[in-house]
Amino acid sequence: MSEQIFTNAQLVLPDQLLPGTLVIRDGIIKAIDHGPSHLPQAIDLQGDYLLPGLIDLHTDNLERQVQPRPKARFPSRSALVSHDAQCAAAGITTVLDALCIGDMGFEPARGQTTHEGIQDITTLAHQLKSDHFLHLRCELPATDMAENLCQVADNPLIRLISLMDHSPGVGQYYDLDYYRFVRGLFGTPPAQIESDIVRLQTQRARMRPQNRALLLAQFSGRIPLASHDDRAPQDIAENHADKVMIAEFPVTATAASAAHQHDIRVIGGAPNIVRGGSHSGNVAAADLIAAGHLDALASDYVPASMLEAAFCIAADLVPLPQAVAMVSENPAKMLGLDDRGALRPGLRADLLRICLHESLPLPRGTWRGGQRIA
Repeated sequence: MSEQIFTNAQLVLPDQLLPGTLVIRDGIIKAIDHGPSHLPQAIDLQGDYLLPGLIDLHTDNLERQVQPRPKARFPSRSALVSHDAQCAAAGITTVLDALCIGDMGFEPARGQTTHEGIQDITTLAHQLKSDHFLHLRCELPATDMAENLCQVADNPLIRLISLMDHSPGVGQYYDLDYYRFVRGLFGTPPAQIESDIVRLQTQRARMRPQNRALLLAQFSGRIPLASHDDRAPQDIAENHADKVMIAEFPVTATAASAAHQHDIRVIGGAPNIVRGGSHSGNVAAADLIAAGHLDALASDYVPASMLEAAFCIAADLVPLPQAVAMVSENPAKMLGLDDRGALRPGLRADLLRICLHESLPLPRGTWRGGQRIA
């Protein structure tokens, strides 16, 4: 039996901040006590905060490690190792790597990134620092979605399925001028963009219903399903009718409010908090938190943003335990991961030690199942 004792810590518990001691045995939290321990083997955390390890429901960071610059592609496994190290250093002990199923014409090599990424995560899962699972971002209007999904649908690491629709004129790209701007960033000629708008809107009408029905039939009741970029109450109503009980990154306050009225859990982007608003002109996540319409924060594209966002919102929106729950316990509940997500006896000892520099949280150590990983 192995035992570790962390003392002189500010323990961020689900309902309070407790100055005290946490005891781990064989990778499991066994006891939480008020006050310091005087045992010689106790590790003095010098008054630092001790949080549960963070749980990231949606990160595109692996894609960004694969292709850090437009014409610079890294080997998939090298990118995965770099991504994993960044997550561990940011205090993220459970990672859902978001990978695209279906081509909507943005990045020709995205399918390769998905194929190689799933293969590498599956092969290396037991050797990585953090606990990695798969989040499949399924593009409903894509003609190749069903074929690509068939190749990976039985992977045991799948923990979340998102019903995506990046068609021009809906969701994230409701504003066609914004769609034109984004496609232009990828170097697409204007004439081709106009042609693609017509083609993709026609394709959406044909493919979306059958691909959505396929996903619902295959995964509903087995894997949590999430919608993505909801804009209007009717989007939420459709999801509720289909038992899609998570809404990722709603783009309007109206959609987020409708989701909560239907008891659908809402995920927002941590970078939205850190930056002070959406990079694409959507609703500010802080406004959703103030309204009580946001349940969890995901890193989206910056792993370090989760921890900083939690302390940002704890400064003036919600108490620290509630803020930390949005990056730990609440995501765990959404996924049905009942063995982690909080500092509570009986749960896995996924831990994050941090100190504050002024208001900025600085990670000082990350443990997964009692083993230090960063």
